[in-house]
Amino acid sequence: MLSDPGVRKARERVEAAETELGMELCARLQPFQDRYDQAVAEGDTDGLAGLCGGKHGRWGRICVLPEGHETSMEESHWGRNSEGRPIAWVGSAPDDW
Repeated sequence: MLSDPGVRKARERVEAAETELGMELCARLQPFQDRYDQAVAEGDTDGLAGLCGGKHGRWGRICVLPEGHETSMEESHWGRNSEGRPIAWVGSAPDDW
């Protein structure tokens, strides 16, 4: 089913929209990525503790926004994809999904 041409085309459209939105939000949300990068580099577990649990580990996405951002900021998940490009998405999936 996932190899169906219609499914592949739909997935390509979703990925394009996520990438486009990620780029649009980049200027405003980049400080969150910077804080995340700094916390990772310094091993700052307190800095990482308040982050959103939203992720798509299989695709290399980790949301760098604060926990609760979907209601407090009314923002989708935002971070960088496995290629390092900004990306925004809705929903989350476990790492083994």
